Amino acid sequence: MDKQSAIALGVTAGLGVGYLLGKAQPSVPRVKAGQKPTTDLDEVERLIRPNILSLTPYRCARDDYDQGILLDANENSLGPPLQGHSQLQAMELERYPCPYQPELKNVITDFRNQNSTEKISQANAFLGVGSDEAIDLIIRVACTPRVDNIMITPPTYGMYSVCANIHDVGIVSVPLQIEAPAENLKGLKPDLPLPAFHIDPQEILNAATDSTKVIFLCSPGNPTANVLRLEDVETILNSKKYKGFVVVDEAYIDFSDTASLCTLVNKHRRLIVLQTLSKGFGLAGIRLGVAFGDPKLIQVLNNVKAPYNISKLTSDVARKAFSNLDELRKNVNLIKEEKYRVIKELQKLSFVRCIYASDSNFVLFEIPHALSVYRQMAGRGVVIRYRGNQHLLTDCLRATIGSREENDRMLELLVEVYGEQ
Repeated sequence: MDKQSAIALGVTAGLGVGYLLGKAQPSVPRVKAGQKPTTDLDEVERLIRPNILSLTPYRCARDDYDQGILLDANENSLGPPLQGHSQLQAMELERYPCPYQPELKNVITDFRNQNSTEKISQANAFLGVGSDEAIDLIIRVACTPRVDNIMITPPTYGMYSVCANIHDVGIVSVPLQIEAPAENLKGLKPDLPLPAFHIDPQEILNAATDSTKVIFLCSPGNPTANVLRLEDVETILNSKKYKGFVVVDEAYIDFSDTASLCTLVNKHRRLIVLQTLSKGFGLAGIRLGVAFGDPKLIQVLNNVKAPYNISKLTSDVARKAFSNLDELRKNVNLIKEEKYRVIKELQKLSFVRCIYASDSNFVLFEIPHALSVYRQMAGRGVVIRYRGNQHLLTDCLRATIGSREENDRMLELLVEVYGEQ
C-alpha cells in the first residue's frame, strides 16, 4: 500500500466516532481502557465505562454513501426471490437499512413534542429492537461487571434483573409502596379512586451507593399499572447524593392521561425515558423501542449497538403507523373505556379482594386461589397472567384488556372456575 492510500485509509477509519451520514454528531471524549474518568468529563460522560468511551465503533457501509452504484457492502444486487410481491420489491430489501433511521426518529420526536413546551430532536432518540435492547445497552455502557449495581423497585418488569444478571451486575431492590385511599382501601367501591403503587424517593436515595449507576423506574408500572408521580422522580434527579442515570420505562404511556417525561431529557441530562410501539401502537410484532436521553448518551448507545439493528420492514411499518394517529387515538380510547367497564364488573364479584388503579391496558386484581384459577382458565382457553410470585402481589392476577367479547368470556370463566375451588 502506498503512503497516500494508507493516509486515506487512516482518515476513513478515524471517522467512526462522531459522524452520522457525513454530518457531525455530538462528540464523545476518548478515554483509554482502564483509565478513570477525569474531571474534564461532564455529568453524562462520567457515567460511561472508560472502555466504552474509548471504543471505535463498527463502520457501516451506509455511513458514508447511500446513493449511486453501491458495490461496497457485498449485498446481493440481484435482489431477493420476491417476484410477484411488488410492494416488497420496491423497498430494495437487498440493501442494508440506514444504521440510524433519521427520518423515523424525526417522526417519533415530532409526535412526542406535541403539547409539550420542552422539545426534543432526533439527537435525543435511540432506536432499538424493542425497549429491551435499550435496557441491555444502558446496563452494558454504564455498569462495570462485579463492581457496579442497578436499582429496581419491585414489583416491576423482569428484564431489568435479567439483563443485570447477564452482565454480572448487582441488583439493589427498594420495593414500591401501596397507597390506598381511605374511602376505598381495596378498590372495590365503584367510581372512587383505587389503590396505587408509588416509590419512596428518600428510601431509594438512602439505598443508592457510589456503585449504583442506574435506577430503573416503571411508569406506568408493569405489573402494577399506574403512573408514578413526577415530583417523586424529580426528587431523585435533583438529589445531590445520587449522580447516576434514572431510567423511566414508559412502555404503556399511551394509555395514560399523564404526559410522557421524554421531553424532559434535556432539562435532566441523567434522565433516560424508554418507550415502545408494542403497546399503544399495537405493533409488538415489529419489535421497535425508543430510548430518549442526552445526545452524548444517545451517541454512545449508537456506538455500541449492532450496525443495522432496525430493519427496513420495521421502519416502514412504524412510519406508516405515525401517519395514522387518529386511528391510534381511537383504539386507545376504546381500550380505556373497556378497561373501566371490566373494573366495574370485577367490583361486582364478591370473591375479588382488591383491584388496583390502572393507567395501562390491563387490570391487576387479587382473588383467593389465584394460581389454581389461572391454570384452570388457561386450560379452558383464556390465558391471563399469574403475578402472585412477586413482592406485594400475593394471589394477584393481571388481565389484559381485549375486545368486549374476549373480556366478557374472561369474566364469565373467572366466575365459573372460581366457583369450582
